[in-house]
Amino acid sequence: MTGKSVVLGLDRSPGADRALALAVRLAASLDVPLVLVHGVAPPGGVGEEAGEAREAIEEFDDAVSGPAVAAAEAAGVRTVVQVVDDRPAPALVAAADQHDAEVIVVGIWNESPLRGLLLGSVAHKLLQLSDRPVVCVPGGGS
Repeated sequence: MTGKSVVLGLDRSPGADRALALAVRLAASLDVPLVLVHGVAPPGGVGEEAGEAREAIEEFDDAVSGPAVAAAEAAGVRTVVQVVDDRPAPALVAAADQHDAEVIVVGIWNESPLRGLLLGSVAHKLLQLSDRPVVCVPGGGS
């Protein structure tokens, strides 16, 4: 059975633009919505840090999700935007489950495997958590 969406992890990684382009093509070819997900785990709900975190989320929405929605809609792909108060990998897995995703697409930072292991790469964590296919799109050349 084919999934009912394609989930894309929205971030500012070097592979983000290429991941968006691939996710749009996949969603268009499957004729399913593209679910744009940004997972953030803000600090506690009160105080200066919480306010700064909310401002950063709003800025992210304007700078990243707006252009991503426009690119998808220009290709005739329906979109859903979700900003989730959780770390990126669990947020993507939850969104994929909620929207019955065929695949989760993420851009990657082209980091060394050791650095990704030590610092907690989202792609690496997704491969551990997800029971759905995960497509990791590197930045750089086409």
